Amino acid sequence: MMLTLKIVSTMLFPFSLFLFYLLALNMKLLKKILNKLNGLHYPQEYLCLTKESFEQPLHVYLADEKRIIKNITNVHLFTGYSPLIFTLHSSAGLELPADINIIFSQRSLHPNEFFKRKDAIAQLNLKLVKRQMAGENIFYYEGIKGEHHFLSSFNQHIIGLNNRLYNKKPGNVFLNNNLYKQVQIAYSIPRVISLITVSDGKLFNLFPTDLHGAVNDQYYVSSLRHEGRACKQVEAAKRIIISDMKSAEYKNVYALGKNHVQPLKPKDHFPFSPTLSKVFQLPLPESTLSHCELEVTESFIHGIHRIFLYKTISHQLVADEPATLAHIHNTYATWRHNKRLAGNYLLR
Repeated sequence: MMLTLKIVSTMLFPFSLFLFYLLALNMKLLKKILNKLNGLHYPQEYLCLTKESFEQPLHVYLADEKRIIKNITNVHLFTGYSPLIFTLHSSAGLELPADINIIFSQRSLHPNEFFKRKDAIAQLNLKLVKRQMAGENIFYYEGIKGEHHFLSSFNQHIIGLNNRLYNKKPGNVFLNNNLYKQVQIAYSIPRVISLITVSDGKLFNLFPTDLHGAVNDQYYVSSLRHEGRACKQVEAAKRIIISDMKSAEYKNVYALGKNHVQPLKPKDHFPFSPTLSKVFQLPLPESTLSHCELEVTESFIHGIHRIFLYKTISHQLVADEPATLAHIHNTYATWRHNKRLAGNYLLR
């Protein structure tokens, strides 16, 4: 009996390998089919660009029902993606309720103007999750629901199916259901990719971020994954430099993404220039356009993020060039392509 079982087991082992191979082959075939049907024009999920030469970008409006309250294109910050977090502040002249609605439109709209459904290419519903006082009120809103018309409903369904089947990977933050759509909408506005320099006084790290921005001249906000090594380094150091980069360096900046999980290292491991910051005397990355020296005042955890509020110690212009590195999502870039709007994309 034992001999029979051993023979059967030996026969089943190569057959199970064959079945596994067949399944893997079919999954690869399915992925190819989904990629053919997703309606996306570009092969990369995020497309780099020069922010200043990006023509006819979308406008972002705070809305109440069908009425425009205020243009917040340049006064909102995108500071988290799991969950989606937008940051607003009272110096923007806003009276902000617990729940807000934001629309994204190609049209130039004015306060108290009523907009039509077709004017809202995308919209987000958000709820207030935290308020801070830092000379003024700072409001943190979490995304509840998002919808857009960058692609057809069929194409969006295919993209969602591909996300559920292929994006649940170890080390990858899986954006489930509507959250993935919210993130696509958030990246329809060019988000500046900057480099963060952190040091313990002897060793350094240098890594990119696009979840950041100035609240005003005195305060700055950014977020990092709270379980990540880079976040721990910023927590320990209490001070950073954040540098806006030349768009020509897009490949090098993206390549530094691996440093989010790396330990501090000697200075010569990084593409630093000889130039030092004014107050902290920390080295600036090569091809820096401008930089801020920031000191942590407080932080809190929300979702996967630790959100830092910094006091701005200094802001320095290094090179007066309109060439700031930013990126957008493929879904919006495809919508632009279909509308024959110009794209200045830097494909990696």
